[in-house]
Amino acid sequence: MKHLAALLSLSLFAAPAFAADAPSRPARIILVGDSTMATKSGYGDALCARFKPQVRCINLARGGRSSGSFRAEGRWDEVQGLLKDGASFAQTYVLIQFGHNDQPGKPGRSTDLVTQFPANMERYAAEVAALGGVPVLVTPLTRRSFKGDYLKDDLAPWAAATRRVAAQRKAALIDLNAISAAAVQKMGQDEADTLAQAPRPANFGAPAAPAGTEPQGTPKSAFDRTHVGAKGAALFSGMVASELVRLFPDLKNQLAVSP
Repeated sequence: MKHLAALLSLSLFAAPAFAADAPSRPARIILVGDSTMATKSGYGDALCARFKPQVRCINLARGGRSSGSFRAEGRWDEVQGLLKDGASFAQTYVLIQFGHNDQPGKPGRSTDLVTQFPANMERYAAEVAALGGVPVLVTPLTRRSFKGDYLKDDLAPWAAATRRVAAQRKAALIDLNAISAAAVQKMGQDEADTLAQAPRPANFGAPAAPAGTEPQGTPKSAFDRTHVGAKGAALFSGMVASELVRLFPDLKNQLAVSP
């Protein structure tokens, strides 16, 4: 009997040590945004690839979506569904980046900068928090067009609106617009063009040929100064990963590839 009691006593003392050694639950990352974050045209997949395999990183960003149309199409419903089923994760971080398609002149997508856009971003952040997630507002990735020696930062008003929403809600903010614009400005136009999905055509920027006069079979280039190829995705995903670790130091141990 004394021997059995001793074994039970040892097992009780050993239990806390075993629990302490048990692996903690991994984090989950959900990406919400437009083509500059989406698969093939943005940095989102490259960001997901930076995390260890046990981290569930889901890229739900889609090309052509704005802060209004992403919800109107029912895509936000999927995010909310995932948040309601997050018990197996230590925390779920939802990165929300819009602005490119919220700009005027895009039927079915554009939103009013003063009223609709900030209200949309605030609502996304509030709903993530209400469902137990961590909202992370991300200012829009810069475009890479220069005027002379200077970058044309035409997304600055949408970046400023996102910053204001983050400040008002005391939500986490990744100011990707400012960080990416500073890096692209330092590069200059020629180097920045190497971040695109395809090489810059020799005649890019030249006046368009009259309709019907283009050579037959001339392929359309995938080059533009908004979307990114592998080099651009690696650069910008590193910026976002670095900011995530700065905001949430616990995520550093869940990265497989350092920023």
